[in-house]
Amino acid sequence: MRKIDTKTIENKIYEMALHAGVNLTPSCTAALENACENESGAAAKFGLETILKNARTANEMQMPVCQDTGMAVIIMEIGQEVCLEGKLLQKAVDDGVCRAYADGYFRKSVCDPITRANTGDNTPAVLHTEIVAGDKIKITYLPKGFGSENMSRLYMLKPAQGVEGIISSIVETVRLAGSRPCPPVYVGVGIGGSFDTCAFLAKKAIARDVGTQNPREDIAGIEREALKRINELNIGCQGFHGDATALGVSCEWAPTHIAGLPVAVNIQCHCVRCEKEVI
Repeated sequence: MRKIDTKTIENKIYEMALHAGVNLTPSCTAALENACENESGAAAKFGLETILKNARTANEMQMPVCQDTGMAVIIMEIGQEVCLEGKLLQKAVDDGVCRAYADGYFRKSVCDPITRANTGDNTPAVLHTEIVAGDKIKITYLPKGFGSENMSRLYMLKPAQGVEGIISSIVETVRLAGSRPCPPVYVGVGIGGSFDTCAFLAKKAIARDVGTQNPREDIAGIEREALKRINELNIGCQGFHGDATALGVSCEWAPTHIAGLPVAVNIQCHCVRCEKEVI
């Protein structure tokens, strides 16, 4: 049994949050550069060039890459041979987020859903935990802006709608969102499970590197076809009409009930910020 003090986790969350707040992921930057190089629309190309310039400036000046510094979402895979010591895990995560948002001068956006009173420190963070084999902890830190989060949708399809129903739902979500989630977007999709688990799968999907494919060929086929149809919508960068409405589509799946076909579509704006570390 390996003992880990949650103070170690707090410090790691602090470091990850500070870095994520001012940097796009390398895979996102590469996808934006590729989109910019191949963009045929003048206005959309200008938008992509501006996005890339903004990302470079944020990195150089260590300033937030987007004014919406997000709600902190953490996915933690905890080895079952780990024994956690110290403060409660949620408290440790929240303390790390709180410190980072203060020291990084990041906007604090978390509030009570009814009174709208701001909590003042961007906590509590959203914490998902999974128990896995081993004696390590894998942390995925994802600051999620809500301009894109608000455009996400959940479908409870009929099983007979099949693959075409899944693809149509993904494309419909992006079409209805239009320019509001600051395209080109990155689309995470959860397929299967239950009402709640397919939404979690969609969140896990946007934590993948942009451009990666699901190892299952039939699922990867859904990713490719959905991306093709999305980019045929001609929404383009920032809604200027163009070739790149989405940078990628990533799907995760789980077995589901014989009577259902849940599909969750989680939209991520062009500002993909995600950090991964192992303790």
